[in-house]
Amino acid sequence: MSDLANYLFETNAIRFCDENKPFWYTSGKIGPYFINTHFVYGSENEASDFLSYIDECLADKMSLPEKIFKKILAQYNQNEIYHNVINHMKEVIEKNIDLSTVDYISGGERRDWFFSNIISYLLHKPHLTIYKDLSIVCSDSEFTSTKPISDLDGKNVLHIADLVTVASSYIRAWIPAIKAINGNMKYSCVVVDRMQGGKEKIEAEGVKFYSLINVDDSLFEMAYKKGIINENQLEMLKGFFKNPDETMKQFLINHPEFLENALNSDEKTRKRAKLLVDGNLYGLN
Repeated sequence: MSDLANYLFETNAIRFCDENKPFWYTSGKIGPYFINTHFVYGSENEASDFLSYIDECLADKMSLPEKIFKKILAQYNQNEIYHNVINHMKEVIEKNIDLSTVDYISGGERRDWFFSNIISYLLHKPHLTIYKDLSIVCSDSEFTSTKPISDLDGKNVLHIADLVTVASSYIRAWIPAIKAINGNMKYSCVVVDRMQGGKEKIEAEGVKFYSLINVDDSLFEMAYKKGIINENQLEMLKGFFKNPDETMKQFLINHPEFLENALNSDEKTRKRAKLLVDGNLYGLN
């Protein structure tokens, strides 16, 4: 875990807020850390460039898998951080899963593809590229041929993802997409589990779930020991992990200026703050 944690810190894949300045999430809630798992591709800039490249390729669903795989393979061969993260994921899969029971590797649009394509190649399993509209194309493990697929004939799938929070993408999209073509998502492996109930929801669907690292007190303690965060930040993080809503509600009560300033800030922050107020997300009214 320590090597992967160091990579998360080094690439800013996990970012902790300054003291008394929690981040605004798109939901309108606030929290003391933010995770962009795909930054372990090498860096924030490299990950952002690759996302932009994916967007350019999305117009042609049949050619996309090969195009992005070529980029992924080159990065795997030249970037030490990304190479080591992928190898660690491969080791976790091989240790925990009988690969003879896996027929396909799948990944969903878009960030899953940072990890699913290369794992498919390394494990010599065909890859299912799942798009947001729930359409699926199938590539051989070296991505030399891609075709539509309409029936998996009951075969088993290992789904690879960057991150799980509450598993909304799994429940809404990835599991139903596999089921719709007569497939069985038997396993899933993610880089980061935010420990917010996603694993339990996925396993309730009959999917065995594995993660490389969990966002919990031990990760926060590591950040504290490295001097990345101070004691006050550590206490907020621990409180947030134990009870996120109550911790953030208490913060807003103790720092009323935080919400007031946000409502008078830039448009993006103001919109998120308004979601909090209008939805009474922390029961402050």
